[in-house]
Amino acid sequence: MDLTFSLEIILMLTAVAALAGFIDAIAGGGGLLTIPAMLLANIPPVLTLGTNKLQAASGALAASITMIRKGVVKPQRIKVAIIAAFIGSVIGTIAVQMSPPDLLEKVIPFLIAAIGIYTLFAPRLGEVEAAPRISESKWQKVVAPLIGFYDGYIGPGTGMFFALGNVALRGRQIIEATGAAKVLNLSTNIGSLIFFILGGNVLWKVGLAMMVGQTIGAYFGSHMVVKGGSKLIRPVIVLVCLAMLTKYVFG
Repeated sequence: MDLTFSLEIILMLTAVAALAGFIDAIAGGGGLLTIPAMLLANIPPVLTLGTNKLQAASGALAASITMIRKGVVKPQRIKVAIIAAFIGSVIGTIAVQMSPPDLLEKVIPFLIAAIGIYTLFAPRLGEVEAAPRISESKWQKVVAPLIGFYDGYIGPGTGMFFALGNVALRGRQIIEATGAAKVLNLSTNIGSLIFFILGGNVLWKVGLAMMVGQTIGAYFGSHMVVKGGSKLIRPVIVLVCLAMLTKYVFG
């Protein structure tokens, strides 16, 4: 297969990555844009997944730096979760190369629907801290690696799962939870990316161009989160859930 790309296609993919980075920084789910775009550009599926991790990692890095500088998240407080999520994503990436993800793909639409409904109807979601349902230790050592595994195995919406899981299970404010989600998503992206690189499944020319767009989008999206708070995050999460459901049901 000819894997040379015209300037127009690369610019188009860069623009898509910028929009995806903006959405990712606010709620997650940017892969719903970048993955189909790369497939439409006739990039093979495995190369699409590997290249997507490269550009997504840059967006997560830009968003994480902004969140840390703004004091939204302190990485040392979630260092166990960062390591656990990394390990989970590595295991997921290895697993997806050994078995078809049919089972998880059947479960995911129901999980996404539940998150969308919860976000839409939960009163004052994440506006103030609530009583935690599980301990911090269980969140960091059990939930974080499970979401990391999902990221390595399937991917789209990982940041949203990290954020809403932190709100629902730990009672965190949604801005704080979103900041932590960016750092954790960076960890899972890096863990998965390492194994795609080792397997030679990254298109560097395309990925580096998309990194530029992803970084720009993530920069502006993360600043919007800090300024807009839960009033901005909630509707975006609901819209992303709707888009993901549409993709899984009709795509």
